[in-house]
Amino acid sequence: MSDTKQRLLDGALTAVREHGVNGASARTIASAAGANQALVFYHFGSVDELLGAACRQATERRVAFYADRFAAVTTLRELLQVGRDLHASELAQGNVSVLAQTLAAAQSNERLAESIRATLQLWTDEIEAVLRRVLADSPIAEVADLPGLAGAISSAFVGLELFEGIDAEGGRRALDAIDQLAVLVEVMDELGPLATRVLRSRIKKAGKK
Repeated sequence: MSDTKQRLLDGALTAVREHGVNGASARTIASAAGANQALVFYHFGSVDELLGAACRQATERRVAFYADRFAAVTTLRELLQVGRDLHASELAQGNVSVLAQTLAAAQSNERLAESIRATLQLWTDEIEAVLRRVLADSPIAEVADLPGLAGAISSAFVGLELFEGIDAEGGRRALDAIDQLAVLVEVMDELGPLATRVLRSRIKKAGKK
């Protein structure tokens, strides 16, 4: 990748952080990148394409950065602790804010929506792989929609960025509530054979309703 193209990708994220997604124009991006704004269209075709590419590249790097921690997770609570640490780090760096803003903008912009869906899926795929591993022997794995659960977890952590902005205590309680659910899963996994069979049966019946 050329130095100019990389500077435009970095400049796009800087422009969103400083001006919001609505203020991320070819002019503000080029200014942040120290480049001519015509190069935005030369390299990417449009501001939307550039924003989508910038978000994807940044997310690919963050997913790779956390890969070892995800690989070391052995329980649902450990996964949620990684999520807490990741959330705090991404908030501090402004990465969650960028993703949340582009998600909001994508609601009325299908071209941007396609890129952001693919970007969010990077986190979802990583989380799903962990869920399949840590819940492999759990009765929950027999009936749970693990891809759906992974999507719920990844989108919930993005949503918490918006929630915490107006209610920090509410955001903390939401994370604590998720931890409590993880404890319940662990307790279920520690039940004896008879109780586990009953639980599997009840879960399957509930899933058919």
